[in-house]
Amino acid sequence: MRLKFTLPLITLAFFFVSCSGNLIRRDPQGGDIEEARKAATGIRKRIVVLKFLNESPFEGDILEIDGTQELKRELRSTNRFILDPISEGLFGDSKEIYSGGGLKLTQKSRAARIAGINFVIFGRIIDARIREKRDSVGILAHTTFYSEALVELRMYDIGSKRQIFLETYRGVSDASTLRKFSSHEEEYLSYRNKQIQRAIKAAIRKGIPSIIRIADRLDWRGRIAQVMGQNIYLNAGQKTGLLIGDILKVVTSGREVYDPETGALIGLSKGITKGTIEITEYVGADGAIAVLHSGGQVLSGDYVELY
Repeated sequence: MRLKFTLPLITLAFFFVSCSGNLIRRDPQGGDIEEARKAATGIRKRIVVLKFLNESPFEGDILEIDGTQELKRELRSTNRFILDPISEGLFGDSKEIYSGGGLKLTQKSRAARIAGINFVIFGRIIDARIREKRDSVGILAHTTFYSEALVELRMYDIGSKRQIFLETYRGVSDASTLRKFSSHEEEYLSYRNKQIQRAIKAAIRKGIPSIIRIADRLDWRGRIAQVMGQNIYLNAGQKTGLLIGDILKVVTSGREVYDPETGALIGLSKGITKGTIEITEYVGADGAIAVLHSGGQVLSGDYVELY
């Protein structure tokens, strides 16, 4: 009796699986719904990382450059992001953002959306300190360095035109060496700087998990670059993580919403869904070609989201 009851269900399930075709639907985090996300690689969001602002007592730009490069290395290693060095020129560096109160982020948001940027990361080295302890060991000196750094990280979401993340992290480092620095001033300063850099890197690495969590909550958005006949060209492709057969929603750009009392920008309204498109092939370094799947009036400049 049990066998007679279950066989139709198995047959029916097989029928639906067989007829589902090769279309792939994705959740906002890039998961593959039909295959329980087992084949999904996720969508890589395109970001801009700005050069740090250094407010510590240690002058020069080595700490800014080294800290920025460390942040970029850590973000690349997650395989969740595409860093766009070209679009960095839209915003300048973190010093410009802080000195202008973030106004430049708002002013350049439209250009950043067109370039496919999802969000901007910037920050500052608030403080960096080092102390040392020396003990003579024969003609050498046993020196222990204790370094500490305070780093602030911020994220700005291009889609909503607002800051979405602000945290401060403390990094520490200690190192010991058996060497005599008295006659080698340059070597001594170089060694001290390296210890400070280690503390800054330690602080930055603490912020990476939080950046990932925030980024994963943000919806990915790409753009239709051009429509030529039946072919719809996108500014995102295989490098971003789109798959052949993916179905994407086509939406218009949302409108800016302002507070009528203060005039302050509240954010962007959601765009109107115009239809769906299906990815058919890749093109260029990170582009794709799609065809209309449902709806109509798809235009260049429209945005695409995961379906």
